[in-house]
Amino acid sequence: MLSIVLLSFFGILNLFLGFQKNKGILLPAAFIFTAIVFAANLLDLQTPIDIFGAYNMGMLTIDRTTIGFTAIILVANLLVILLADKYIQKEHAQPAEYFSILMLSTVGAIMMVSYDHLLMLFLGVETLSIPMYVLAGAEKRNLRSNEAALKYFLMGAFATGFLLFGVALVYGATGNFTLAAIHEACTQPEISPLLMMGLGFLLIGMLFKVSAAPFHFWTPDVYQGAPTLFTAFMSTVVKTAGFAAIFRLLSTGFGAISPTWAIILSAVAVLTLLIGNLIAITQTSFKRTMAYSSISHAGYMLIAIVAMNNFTQEAILYYAAAYTFATIAAFAVQHVVEQHHNRDDFEIFNGIGKTNPFLALVGTVSMLSLAGIPLTGGFIGKLLIFVSAYNSGLTWLLIVAVLMSTVSLYYYLRLPIAMYLKKTVNQETIEVSLGAKLVLWICLIGTIVLGLLPNLFTGLF
Repeated sequence: MLSIVLLSFFGILNLFLGFQKNKGILLPAAFIFTAIVFAANLLDLQTPIDIFGAYNMGMLTIDRTTIGFTAIILVANLLVILLADKYIQKEHAQPAEYFSILMLSTVGAIMMVSYDHLLMLFLGVETLSIPMYVLAGAEKRNLRSNEAALKYFLMGAFATGFLLFGVALVYGATGNFTLAAIHEACTQPEISPLLMMGLGFLLIGMLFKVSAAPFHFWTPDVYQGAPTLFTAFMSTVVKTAGFAAIFRLLSTGFGAISPTWAIILSAVAVLTLLIGNLIAITQTSFKRTMAYSSISHAGYMLIAIVAMNNFTQEAILYYAAAYTFATIAAFAVQHVVEQHHNRDDFEIFNGIGKTNPFLALVGTVSMLSLAGIPLTGGFIGKLLIFVSAYNSGLTWLLIVAVLMSTVSLYYYLRLPIAMYLKKTVNQETIEVSLGAKLVLWICLIGTIVLGLLPNLFTGLF
């Protein structure tokens, strides 16, 4: 709760800082504000809190799991803020608005990972989504950015309608919005058809947010059209919050009828893995490739939810952390190179292994982690998910996931191949800003530490 209050306050305060003539204070201020919230989040680690529990409302629950997801979300926010040091110097940039919108959007993400009440879930989804519609169209003079914002808004509003209709149906079946009441209704001998319909609509709304097929159509266009900074935020914070919310909904609320929804999510997971990995092979744009990569990773995380056993929570939390470091590292490399070439195809990375060895190293490690290669965080994350699926007897789903992981090597290795094996006409060294260097180092170290010392992370939450 303290994290939500502080972020809301700091988000508004940062807007007032925008009136200052010295715009240079905005990035340090936003970073410090978010770092304070990160520290405040960790203060609740030993004391679980039920917000408004005394009034039998059960709005939010702050426990070790929600603190873990919140920490990942705040780290992603800090990294995106650091990466913005060059972007906010553009002529038409509005740094005060950008940072405030990021912080207020993060408020919604924290609500999504800690809700115990469906109305809080809805408020969290909207608080997260509406700022993202704005950020997707932040480059108002870029037609592709305008298109991304419009598509994201229209399809997001449509998905929100499904989500809200699902909330209404669940309320009609249970007379309550809390997850505890939903769980009690699911343990009855006869399950209300309204409740099952409500679950279906809730899943449609939430699967849209995490880019799961067949609700993924917005993802490639929005990822490519939005500014790279906000694409990095979107692909990590939104996905982490979305999966934390789905896990909480199904484990706490609808856990008693898991055989019913597990069949549906199994089909969605397979379809998501197939579409994400197979279509990524055909892409020439790096950002569109990362969009389909994001879709495929939604499939892996869905497998952990379908398994729903003692490994599920740890698997999703660990996978979200590894995915966040690797994805932000990849977008950071692309952001730096894109500013030099003003394009986003794979050819802009040709020969970087010689001109910018550190950029090439970070890009390669991030791709290897996303592919699940040993000694990286992505390998441990996938291993936990595969173990979770195996322990639940989902052998056939595990086989599909392993096969798709093999397929993903084709497009993940395209970046290292371009960097190290292809020649470039332009031999100039690309200048990397201080903020970008910090982000690259943090992501590189985080990815390697998660791969070599997984117990350091699993012991925290």
